[in-house]
Amino acid sequence: MDLYSIGEVSARFDVPVSTLHYWESCGLIEPHRRSGWRFYDQDQLYRIALIRVWRETGHLSLDDIAVLLNAPGQTGDWRSTVAARIEAIQEQVTRLLDAQSYLQHLVRCQHDGPLDECPHFRAGIDLPVAKAVK
Repeated sequence: MDLYSIGEVSARFDVPVSTLHYWESCGLIEPHRRSGWRFYDQDQLYRIALIRVWRETGHLSLDDIAVLLNAPGQTGDWRSTVAARIEAIQEQVTRLLDAQSYLQHLVRCQHDGPLDECPHFRAGIDLPVAKAVK
């Protein structure tokens, strides 16, 4: 069985050693121990690769990843965790598309002066109504 030191794994994945220690403390990875030193086999390398992909591509939290890996102490169905993340991403996409649309609208403004002085945009801004004092 091929085993890799924590330094080799850190360099291979471009992940700080402290991150590997933290992932271990979260129950996401389980290195082998020899004389107090951590070593990683192919299965652990695969888990590390999955964690990186799920963090970077899926934007999953470590808690979500723990559910997907069925880490000790975790409960929950991984499918519902992924479905919840998809829903959160869709909400982010919607907000970003709204922001993009608004900013494109701003760029098309024909006003030559500062944008806050544009009568068209001033008319589109709702000011809060004063509350009655009791």
